[in-house]
Amino acid sequence: MNLGPHIEKFRARFAELETALSDPKVFGNPQRAQELSREYARLKELTACGERYLKTLAHLDENRALLKAEPPGSEMGQLTREEIVHLEAEEQDLTRQIQAGLVPPHPADSRNTIIEIRAGAGGQEAALFAADLYRMFMRYAEARGWKVEAMDSSPSDLGGFKEIIFGVAGTDVFKRLKYESGVHRVQRVPATEAQGRIHTSTCTVAVLPEAEEVDVEIKPEDLEINVCRASGHGGQGVNTTDSAVRILHKPTGVEVRCQDERSQLKNKAKALAVLRARLLDRKTAEENAKYAAQRKAQVGTGERNERIRTYNFPQNRVTDHRIELTLYNLPAVMDGRLDDLIEPLVARDLEEKLAALKR
Repeated sequence: MNLGPHIEKFRARFAELETALSDPKVFGNPQRAQELSREYARLKELTACGERYLKTLAHLDENRALLKAEPPGSEMGQLTREEIVHLEAEEQDLTRQIQAGLVPPHPADSRNTIIEIRAGAGGQEAALFAADLYRMFMRYAEARGWKVEAMDSSPSDLGGFKEIIFGVAGTDVFKRLKYESGVHRVQRVPATEAQGRIHTSTCTVAVLPEAEEVDVEIKPEDLEINVCRASGHGGQGVNTTDSAVRILHKPTGVEVRCQDERSQLKNKAKALAVLRARLLDRKTAEENAKYAAQRKAQVGTGERNERIRTYNFPQNRVTDHRIELTLYNLPAVMDGRLDDLIEPLVARDLEEKLAALKR
């Protein structure tokens, strides 16, 4: 693919945005200003990447010409070959970055995210695995400098979670975590298994971009809001006041509960954020039948034969079934080192989108 014309388009659009953002009138519309600023930052990076790419190509041509002029076996020829190998690797990396820039970013990619983990098949072991997945995402978020905020949870008797909902805030959160939606299957010997038999359990993970008020209109008369005393583990002020909030969206029947905070107002705000995210997901599914089918295939019902990924503890193995990728570093993955799984999914997604652009 000849990337030169695309780099020129990046430059031209970047110059347009510089001019637009220098006009104070633009900031009279905060939402528009935010959109332009986000596009400006993206194109600034792509333009710089394009400049490096063109310089790398020029250096490659120079070194290849120099290599032809050198006698076989010369020391200078060997040094030139090493430089060419380095430049070719740099060219491939820059090519991938520029190609990624050719695909229009999804509006939700830069948004904060709400993750819902629910225990599926497997009883207490599934609930314990839900806690393991929560910890895995927590560690991944910490490594990337993202902020995690608990929203609601339903603890199980042995220390796991029947359900846990939490928010993740930071740069490109949904862009990376959206690939985690689906059924996660675990195969291991539970702590409660006396005969050492391997059990198979599942959890469902739903990754939802946070919805803004302009995305979903929620009318006050469509909401039924109840407050009650929080249940489960809690300290002074959590289980002793009516701070838990339950919101029912009457037109759709979607129900949200939040009890993580001591403050009723904070719980209400969090519950509304979860409600907006679920309604946006519902709205997107209704508007896009293809997306709806894809999400149903990803999330499924939690049965053991539905899965996007399997975590096999006896074999120290994690397998992503969507791309047939198997890694033998399960402890590292459970400790939040997910990039070795996410990067190949990002690459495949990019390949499919680039192929669609060519059609």
